[in-house]
Amino acid sequence: MFAFLAEHRGEVFPDEDYADLFAAGVGRPSLPATRMAAVLTLQALHDLSDRECVEAVRCDLRWKVACGLSLLDEGFDPSSLVYWRKRIAKSDRPHRVNDAIRQVIEATGVLRGRRRRAVDSTILDDAVATQDTVTQLIGAIRRVARQVPGAAEVIAAECTGHDYSRLGKPRIDWTDPDAKDALVSALVNDANAVLAALTPAEPDGKAEPDGKAGPDGKAEPDELAEAARALLALVAGQDVEPAEGSDGRDGRWRIARRVAPERVISTVDPEARHTRKSPSSRRDGYRAHRVAEAGTGLITDEQLTKAAGPDNADAAVAQQFLAHTEPEGSEPVRGATCDDPANSDPANDAPADDAAADDAVGAGPGTRSWPGTATRPTAPGSFGTRSSGPVTGQ
Repeated sequence: MFAFLAEHRGEVFPDEDYADLFAAGVGRPSLPATRMAAVLTLQALHDLSDRECVEAVRCDLRWKVACGLSLLDEGFDPSSLVYWRKRIAKSDRPHRVNDAIRQVIEATGVLRGRRRRAVDSTILDDAVATQDTVTQLIGAIRRVARQVPGAAEVIAAECTGHDYSRLGKPRIDWTDPDAKDALVSALVNDANAVLAALTPAEPDGKAEPDGKAGPDGKAEPDELAEAARALLALVAGQDVEPAEGSDGRDGRWRIARRVAPERVISTVDPEARHTRKSPSSRRDGYRAHRVAEAGTGLITDEQLTKAAGPDNADAAVAQQFLAHTEPEGSEPVRGATCDDPANSDPANDAPADDAAADDAVGAGPGTRSWPGTATRPTAPGSFGTRSSGPVTGQ
């Protein structure tokens, strides 16, 4: 890899492919894109932290050769890696480095004829705090007040269950089940009243979207307002059920005696989910999937999904990976997966016995590691050889 980047980094990561990340003629010159893309590639390959990566650039001759640096080059500050990752992530092409590497794999033909793929995943922990139902309801109503035009006045006039201008939970006797049910009922009723007041209807009964008139005269929905209202509707229904002896129309509610599938665990990050690797190991966050050729270990694709849910299990994502891998008219690609009982056993589900209801939806099938790491020689005339001739495709 060091020799390959030393010879071909300018072809794989040309500076013009990263010109959109910076405004021309503004600010001091940035570090060369060709160099930083090579550094980010080597960092991912060797699984180094930012500080370890910068130390390798400064002290390791192989890294200097691969990145085109002189022996006296002192490198750069670790914060530059953070800066570049953020720039790339916020751009219109956040996967440009991976796309370039994928083109190299196709051009070298290193995977030609290799039809086996192994899929694996890992849980990425989220830093957000898990919220109980009461906290979520209050947080969702406060978000509506901030992001929906006119909502603050509606909440002040319609809501009586809590003073939403105050931070923190309501002051009740949390050891009294009746007091908790009464609070939950008041908060759910407030949420329903806010949603009803902020959803105007057209004469035919269809809801009108918020927004202003666009160039063609049609309404442009306010995405933040729509998202805030949708989140409030979700948290007002996912963890509650009618109280005993109620049909839900008398305004009496309680915490549901079940776990909502793919339960939202926080209004701060609505995409984060609960999952479990074992009955005793609960994780909150996302699931990162990757697919690799089983013989060489070369990673050919990746995807980030919610941590729970049948559509986000390895088996479901593997089907998407394999569909993208198969060229038209070729022999079908074979995937390797195996079930992890800890991820699919219903006994691992956590009970929703209070306001801190947990979603322990099974994470689905896991995948064994792929065997071997040796790579075969590259195709003649490709990036990996010095012979001249056209670059061959996969």
